[in-house]
Amino acid sequence: MSLAGRVAIVTGASRGIGRECVLALAREGCHVVLVAKSTAPQPQLPGSLYTVAAEVEALGAQALPFPLDLRDAERCADCVRAAIERWGRVDILVNNASALWWHSIVDTPLKKYDLITSINTRGAFAMTQACLPHMRRQGFGRVVTMSPPVSSDVRLFDAKTAYNISKMGMTMVALGVAAEGRKFGVSANSLWPATVVESFASINFKLGEPSNWRKATILSDCVVKLACEPDDFTGHMLIDDEYLRARHGYTDGDFVKYRVDPNVEPPRLLAETSAEWSADFKRGDVKKVAQDATGAKTSKL
Repeated sequence: MSLAGRVAIVTGASRGIGRECVLALAREGCHVVLVAKSTAPQPQLPGSLYTVAAEVEALGAQALPFPLDLRDAERCADCVRAAIERWGRVDILVNNASALWWHSIVDTPLKKYDLITSINTRGAFAMTQACLPHMRRQGFGRVVTMSPPVSSDVRLFDAKTAYNISKMGMTMVALGVAAEGRKFGVSANSLWPATVVESFASINFKLGEPSNWRKATILSDCVVKLACEPDDFTGHMLIDDEYLRARHGYTDGDFVKYRVDPNVEPPRLLAETSAEWSADFKRGDVKKVAQDATGAKTSKL
């Protein structure tokens, strides 16, 4: 399926995974609405909506940078309206933006719980809700949420309960679209990396060693392929490398290009079957990474 002339909305588009998804879609000929809160580069977070928009236009595609806090549902609706006013359609939504919080229930202030659920679950729901009527009307839509498979494995919830509620809630948004969109040519799937992906988040939060990471292009390649899947490929909770193997015939050699350390194939730390991320690995406030890394308590209820 050609994506030329399709219109994509990507949240968290100013850097990292979101930026790679934007550029991959632009290379396929998509016009892209870039959604992010960052409008100017910061010392530890280079890049912004406007620098990525310039990269899109350099590829010959059209870009619409749209500053947006996902907690603002009205602004989410405004974003979709802006896309419709400019191009008359919305074909692809990538719910990528999210907030990280890996701490126990006791060490999770309710204001932090409210923050991550309002950005992650509610933000994905609001953006999807705004896009769906247009996708249904035009008889085509693809929704991809960057979120993990819904799981009952209790090991995965140790010190990550609030985070998993917010992220698995994003997955349920995708499953809901899959259920409701079948008659309208609208499909949806969740997508999750098998291991940590290189980004400013993984660097600033010190999420292990780079030899354990893959490049963000593994996810952007998956997003392009998912956008091209037929209508009936829907309702799946996908792990990136498993999807590429099962659906597109990737072999071990095909994954070498995604290594951050070209000499090391990273372990699959985030795959559902892995229990290597233990409760001892905590992250929350980027300003308190050193405290989290040494196991110090980071917050008070």
